[in-house]
Amino acid sequence: MDELRTRTSLAQVVGRKVMWDQRKSNQGKGDLWAPCPFHQEKTASFHVDDRKGFYYCFGCHAKGDALSFVKETENVGFMEAVEILAREAGMQMPERDPKAQEKADRRTQLAEVMEQAVQFFRLQLKTNSGVGAREYLDRRGLKEAAQDRWDIGFAPDGWQGLWDHLRGKGVADDLILGAGLAKASSKGKQPYDTFRNRIMFPIRDARGRCIAFGGRAMDPNDNAKYLNSPETELFDKGRSLYNHGPAREAAGKGTPLVVAEGYMDVIALSEAGFGATVAPLGTAITEDQLRLLWRIAPEPIIALDGDTAGLRAAMRVIDTALPMLEAGQSLRFAIMPEGLDPDDLIKAQGAGAMQKVLDGARPMVSLLWQRETEGKVFDSPERRAALDRDLRQAIAKIQDQSIRQHYGEEIKRLRYELFNPRRDSAPRQGGWQGGGGRRGPWKPAGPAFQPATKGSLLAAASGQVEEVLREAVILATLVTHPHLIESFESAFERVEMATDEHAAMQRAILSFDGEATEDLCAKIDAEVGTRALEKLFALNHVQIAPPIRRKDDPELAALCLAEELAKLDAARGARHELDDAVAEIGALSDEGLTFRLSEAVRLLDEARRGQGDDKGLFDRADNGVMVAREEKDALDALLKQIEDQQGGRKRP
Repeated sequence: MDELRTRTSLAQVVGRKVMWDQRKSNQGKGDLWAPCPFHQEKTASFHVDDRKGFYYCFGCHAKGDALSFVKETENVGFMEAVEILAREAGMQMPERDPKAQEKADRRTQLAEVMEQAVQFFRLQLKTNSGVGAREYLDRRGLKEAAQDRWDIGFAPDGWQGLWDHLRGKGVADDLILGAGLAKASSKGKQPYDTFRNRIMFPIRDARGRCIAFGGRAMDPNDNAKYLNSPETELFDKGRSLYNHGPAREAAGKGTPLVVAEGYMDVIALSEAGFGATVAPLGTAITEDQLRLLWRIAPEPIIALDGDTAGLRAAMRVIDTALPMLEAGQSLRFAIMPEGLDPDDLIKAQGAGAMQKVLDGARPMVSLLWQRETEGKVFDSPERRAALDRDLRQAIAKIQDQSIRQHYGEEIKRLRYELFNPRRDSAPRQGGWQGGGGRRGPWKPAGPAFQPATKGSLLAAASGQVEEVLREAVILATLVTHPHLIESFESAFERVEMATDEHAAMQRAILSFDGEATEDLCAKIDAEVGTRALEKLFALNHVQIAPPIRRKDDPELAALCLAEELAKLDAARGARHELDDAVAEIGALSDEGLTFRLSEAVRLLDEARRGQGDDKGLFDRADNGVMVAREEKDALDALLKQIEDQQGGRKRP
């Protein structure tokens, strides 16, 4: 029954029958309110205290715990209610045993023996044999008052010091052995103490009973620096937390729950004002310990050492926690500065430094992303595909569909940022970034056009009018046909959008993980603005696009999308060359520059083919290719400028 109460959340049991009042409830503190399930009412007068495990209705005065709630709402008896809760908690019902009372009495007796051991160890710390232990604790900053608060003691360096003490108090041999305080000799001699020459930390359950000990070796050559009690009828280390009871009480008052690695970290944090601190007991955090943590607080902070071992521990926690995530129930990770644990950081820099580390705790998805990408190079399609596979496998572990979808969206956003880094905010004239002959990512430049060129399409919108329209068609096509996003994701994410609004819509589309146009529109409205789509679909160029006019033809949409992406890529390539040439006009290093300019226009024209040159809108340039008349006028003005500055040289 004790274990069942520990592993059962009253809030979850009651939550199946009621709708919580979000205005009055504070889930983080386990303080929940709802209309009473036992009588008809409209106001939320039914109160659940999840920390203490009790409910009370201020209307009908119904009260009780999880067992009584199940009995009343399911109309079952006591044993049936126990079976229901045990099944939900993953516990096997014990066989009906006439000796059950004897077992309960034995657990009580074991707890009493453990408390006698606590007092023995505390007394030994104050004797001459505990001088070295006291000096060690003093060096660690634990004064006598703190030692008393935490019931810290010392196990003397003898084989049977505790055994003889307890036997002298009349404690039976089987109780000493059953409590894990001594071990039977394999040589036929008397049992010997489990803990010798160690500083002793009592481990208590949520009710405050001592159920085990952790011992820190005083001998630096000891094989085990820290040693826990063996598992007993009282102690299951995978279902226990150090400082459980006090941490639960502090968390109930609003203090963030922190999970540290060891006893000294817990004590240092608690003494520095971080009272809601617990630690697992020498093992990786288990599923049962996670359930205990989430009963205390919905989002515990895992504070791990900043070394390799600490990061590995964090990654193990992620794998354990992913299948167990629920809405509002997750973890955050505070990675300590390299080489420091919480105790070291507080001593060196104070509680304020520790608070900054906790304030900067990262969500679990951030650590998952770091694990899959840190130290890796993704310079080939195969490596990128491997990253996508590993991330999909990790996210697939999440049972909650809504959380799985949100993880997918965040991973897509991080992936987009990894493969599409933000551009330099101060581009050099000409559009290509970088120096020393090495080209960086392209950005539209703003060359100083002569008056004769300012009214042309070449100058308008930095020469991107048609490119912006193509972007609009691509965006509208994907909004209308969301099933194409996955097929064209790679090409689409490489598009460097010309406007901030288009870029915002691109991010929203890339992070979308559904198939319904309505859902995608709602996402864009929420992230970009309600008028973004209205303006996009109001463009004539978009309205006449085949994928928009013929929404029921997915094959046509795919073909048109592929064509628009290819044309945009070609046009951007031509624009790159043109901007490079314009940027180098001032240098005028050789006659080949003018050829580069005319070649750039030829590429630009090839990218624009398909618009129709039978309407009198195109003329021939001097190099014999078709160029829009308006662009040709601008080209002539630029070439004339080159000739004037080069001293009248002929154009090639």
